[in-house]
Amino acid sequence: MSSKSNTEVIIGGKVYTLSGYEGEEYLQRVAAYINNKINEFNEMEEIRRFPVDMKATLVELNIADDYFKAKDRVEKLEQDLEIKEKELYDLKHELISVQIKAETSEKTVKELETQNKELQLNKSKLEAALEDALLGELPKEEEKQPSGQNHHRDEHGINRKEKK
Repeated sequence: MSSKSNTEVIIGGKVYTLSGYEGEEYLQRVAAYINNKINEFNEMEEIRRFPVDMKATLVELNIADDYFKAKDRVEKLEQDLEIKEKELYDLKHELISVQIKAETSEKTVKELETQNKELQLNKSKLEAALEDALLGELPKEEEKQPSGQNHHRDEHGINRKEKK
């Protein structure tokens, strides 16, 4: 905790010694704020004729009004901040959830691509085996046919007996 300091300030043309834990710069700003309020009222023609104690009360009321307006603004900003922090929290969790889903989807896509490649390879092998089997079958069948009979395969690979 810092030590108490004494600072001389001028308020309303009079010198005052302020004592506090705040720094000199802060205390001078407070004094300047009060002087500005006093000067605002002294510049108003209708208030110049008021008694000094009434002017002081009006300045005090005006300062209190500024204080409560600032306090209300701070409370509103704190509420807004709380709402924004909750929105940010929710958005961060939503982002994490979407990232997890994206990673899962990417993994699934890679697995499906791998399966697709394997299936394409198996398909090619099976097609080649089927072709080999069909081509290998054709000469054997022709050998089995009795001589003089004319058989041929149609466009679908089906054996047909030729009519004479």
